[in-house]
Amino acid sequence: MRKIVLSVILVTILVLSYFSNYFLTSHKTNLSEISKFDTGDIAWMLVASALVLLMTPGLGFFYGGMVGKKNVISTMLQSFMAMIIVTVLWVLIAFGLSFGPSIGGIIGNPIPYIFFQGVGIGTSWKLAPTIPFLLFALFQAKFAIITPAIVTGAFAERIRFWAYLLFMVLFILFIYAPLAHMTWHPDGLLYNFGVLDFAGGTVVHMSAGWAALAGAIFLGKRKSPKPTPARITYVLLGTGLLWFGWFGFNAGSAMGANGLAAQALGTTTVAAAVASMTWVFLDKIMGHKLSAMGACIGAVVGLVTITPAAGFVSMPHAITIGIIGSIISNITVSKFHKFKIDDALDVFACHGVGGMVGMVLTGVFASKDINPAVIDQGLAFGETKLFTHQIIALVGVSIFAFTISYFLFYIVNKITPLRVSQEKEELGLDITQHGEYL
Repeated sequence: MRKIVLSVILVTILVLSYFSNYFLTSHKTNLSEISKFDTGDIAWMLVASALVLLMTPGLGFFYGGMVGKKNVISTMLQSFMAMIIVTVLWVLIAFGLSFGPSIGGIIGNPIPYIFFQGVGIGTSWKLAPTIPFLLFALFQAKFAIITPAIVTGAFAERIRFWAYLLFMVLFILFIYAPLAHMTWHPDGLLYNFGVLDFAGGTVVHMSAGWAALAGAIFLGKRKSPKPTPARITYVLLGTGLLWFGWFGFNAGSAMGANGLAAQALGTTTVAAAVASMTWVFLDKIMGHKLSAMGACIGAVVGLVTITPAAGFVSMPHAITIGIIGSIISNITVSKFHKFKIDDALDVFACHGVGGMVGMVLTGVFASKDINPAVIDQGLAFGETKLFTHQIIALVGVSIFAFTISYFLFYIVNKITPLRVSQEKEELGLDITQHGEYL
C-alpha cells in the first residue's frame, strides 16, 4: 500500500509541475518593481537564507551526538529529511497557507501561490519591499524546515521513520502554517493583536516545544535505559553550526542589510554567550562538573530565548534575557524527570520553555528606541499593554500547539503505527529503519 501511495505522490507532482503552464497564471517580470530593490539587502538575505538552512544539519549533529550509538544515523536523517520534504511542501502549498491572502486572520489562501505561481523576482512582500518576493519566500522556507526537525529530539530512538514523515507534513499544514500566518502576516490575528515575535519564538520554538511534549507523552517512554551520548564532539559541532546559522535566523529577520540586522546579530551573540556561561555556572553550583554538553545546551537555550526579542531589545537587556532563560530551562531540565515523561533530548524544556520565556521577556523589554515598529513598549518602560498581549498569545498558542499536535499524533498512529516494536528499538533504529550503522 505504501508503495502505491508514494508512487501516486511522485507521479502527481511530476504531472502537475510538467503541465503547470496550462493551469497556472503566468506573471511577467515587473521591471519598475525590480528597480526599487536594494542590492545590498538582496545580498544579505541570500546569505541569511543559506545560514538558516545550515541550522538544520547543525541540529542533526546536535541531536545525533546526544543519542545512543545505534540511533545516530536515524536521528540525524530526521533533520536532513526535513530539508527535503518541507522544501517541496513549501513550494506546493505551505507558503500559500502561511503568507497567502488572509482567511479570517487564521490561515492564508494557498491558491494564488500554489507551485510558487506569482512568487517571482518582479514583485515584493509588503513587509520586505527591498527584496524580491521569491527571496522572501525562500528565506521563510528555512524556518518551516527546522521547526519539525526540532520536534524530533523528543521522540528520538523510538519512532518509525515513515510515521515521522507523515507527522511532519501534517504539522506544517495544520500547526506551522496557521501560526506563521497569524504572527507574521499583516492581516494575521496575532500580528494585529500587537504580539511581537521578531524571528520565531512563537512560530518556531513554542510550536516545536509543545509538539515535542505531545509526542513524548503519546509515544511513551523508551524501553531501554537512557543511553550514553554517542558523540559529544557531534554536539559541539552542531552547536557551532546552530550558533553560526542563527545569525541568519535572527539578523535575517530584519529583512535587509541595515542597523536592525546589526542589533539582532548583537543581541543574539551576547544572549547565547551569557546563557551558556550561566548554564555551566549553575551546574557547578549544583555540584556537577563543567561539561561540554552543558555549555552547548546553554548556548542553544540562549539562542532560543533571544529569538522573539532579538530586534526589539537593547544589548544589556539581551544579557538579562539570556541569564533568565538559561536559569529557567536548566531548572526545568533538572526537574522534568519527576513527571515521568520521556522527552529524550529535553526539547520542551529547552525550546518550548525557552521560547515562552523569550515571548514574556519581549513583553518586558521591547523598546521603541531599538525598533520604531514597537508601538507599545515593554513592562520595564512602565507600559502594560504589550506584556498583557504577549501573555494572552502565549497561553493561546500553547493550547493550540499542544492540542493539535496530540491530535495529529493520534491520527498518524491510526494510519500507521508511530512506535517501532520493542525488538527493533533494542536493535536500534539505524539498522532496523535504514539498514545502516556506525
